[in-house]
Amino acid sequence: MAQSDSSGSLIRRATDLLLTGFDDYNASFSDLSRRGKRRFEAGDRVGMRSDVVARMALYDQSVDEVIGRLEESLANRLWSRSIWKEIHKAFAKAIDDRLDAELYKTFFNTTSRRLFKTRGVDPAIEFVALDIQPTDRITHPVSRHTYAVGGDLGDTFRRVLRDYEFSIPYADSAGDGERLAERLRSELLAVGESAITSIELLETVFYREGRAYLVGRAFGRERYLPCVIALVQEDSQVRVDALLVRRLQVSILFGYTFSYFLADLPTVGDAVVFLRTLLPDKPIDELYTVLGRAKQGKTERYRAFVRQLLVRPEETMVEAEGQRGMVMAVFTLPSYPLVFKLLRDRFAPVKTIRRHEVIERYHLVHRHDRVGRLLDVQEFKDLRFPRDQFSSELLDELMSECQRIVRIDDDTVVIRHSFVERRVRPLDLYLKEVDEAAAHHAVTDMGQALKDLARSNIFAGDLLPKNFGVTRSGRVVFYDYDELTLLTDCNFRHMPKATNDFDLYSDETWFHVDDNDVFPEEFPRFLALKPALLEVLRDAHGELFDADWWLQVQSRIRSGESLDVPPYTDEARLRG
Repeated sequence: MAQSDSSGSLIRRATDLLLTGFDDYNASFSDLSRRGKRRFEAGDRVGMRSDVVARMALYDQSVDEVIGRLEESLANRLWSRSIWKEIHKAFAKAIDDRLDAELYKTFFNTTSRRLFKTRGVDPAIEFVALDIQPTDRITHPVSRHTYAVGGDLGDTFRRVLRDYEFSIPYADSAGDGERLAERLRSELLAVGESAITSIELLETVFYREGRAYLVGRAFGRERYLPCVIALVQEDSQVRVDALLVRRLQVSILFGYTFSYFLADLPTVGDAVVFLRTLLPDKPIDELYTVLGRAKQGKTERYRAFVRQLLVRPEETMVEAEGQRGMVMAVFTLPSYPLVFKLLRDRFAPVKTIRRHEVIERYHLVHRHDRVGRLLDVQEFKDLRFPRDQFSSELLDELMSECQRIVRIDDDTVVIRHSFVERRVRPLDLYLKEVDEAAAHHAVTDMGQALKDLARSNIFAGDLLPKNFGVTRSGRVVFYDYDELTLLTDCNFRHMPKATNDFDLYSDETWFHVDDNDVFPEEFPRFLALKPALLEVLRDAHGELFDADWWLQVQSRIRSGESLDVPPYTDEARLRG
């Protein structure tokens, strides 16, 4: 039966509102991303961070605005499933030929799920395409500059720098060109390439935490390498700081332990396709996320995980390896590198923190500069999984420990709220599994992680190795956030000196301690490291046990200084 004129009009208006809503969101997203250049030129790292946070909030704001307009337009038919089925069809047709159609679909899904409070998936009023990769339809190349190398490579890099202009000058473009050429030649020779034939770089510049990045690749006769040029602003001039040509370096830069880039990409899908040529093992969901498309990243992460469940129907989800959490129940699918973290109904007695405080700390990490040392976390609501894909032991624990957010509907387990993180190897287990050299390296990097976090205004709180993990790239990260706090909220103190034998030998603390007091001299007691490993940590980072070091960092942050934590090692940096 044909639609009535009134119904057809409602469907067209609703479809137009959804399309316009996403287009408006996308335009605002681009406006904020474009500020990256201005922030970089001004050396305004704080402003760059505020733009990233504002852009993260933009999505939900835009969805809420669209829902308000739909409410005015659809009135009492706002929750009509029959109308929404037709809106779904009309919207699908309208976006069919758009390059970033998947982003539109996700926006539609968020709107419909929020309206209908959908639990699980409702294919009648949302888009479900578990068997389709969002980049399959990308057929044209992302915009880029291509440089044929026919003569002096230093001249080529000087041309590159001329093509990427800023309102402030380069400090030494001639010298930077020579240093880039020397480093690239050396790296290509190391992989058996004697000549460089061309370099291609994306037109879009990527900005994050005070730096700018020119992203592309360099071709030899037989192979190509990533080619990422890191720029910094110093004294109102631009200087080349580093060249990243190894996949591991670039993978870390585009990884899940850093904040999102400000990059004004005309389309996102084609950029993801290009980045996959540099990082073929990087999950698509992580690339969308690090480009600032966090909602799309969540969608792709969910799709990928459900596909894995379909491919491995015999595999069951189990409790994650590591010590049992006192605040969170944590489970994983052994064949897939994610963990799901669920708040327990009751925390262990030693934990005085409240549920809303834990949630806020996870939100803090999501918004904060993670400096490569905190796992990004995504919040999911109303997930549904087949009951038979949970081990009986895990299901018993969830039903006894997490009843407030877990229930069983027939053959389905419904999880009302969870945090999802990339799975890493718990440091306490890692230290038992590796040889002495690897253990020493991990403990040393744990100390560096604490320093990096401190410089980003984060104090981890619980320093036990079980709360740290080791990534595939060998970096130590922190992932248990219930005791994490801002460094500027801590009161770092030296241990008071006992004045008599009674105080000296007392089993009880004989001086007053506030909740936010921290005594770095006591850290060795809480690290639970073997004496030999503790000594390695002392030798490399002894200042961590001195309150004065923490107070100095705290003072610099409170004065407004933005402390730099480069996303690459000194090995990648160019020497002037």
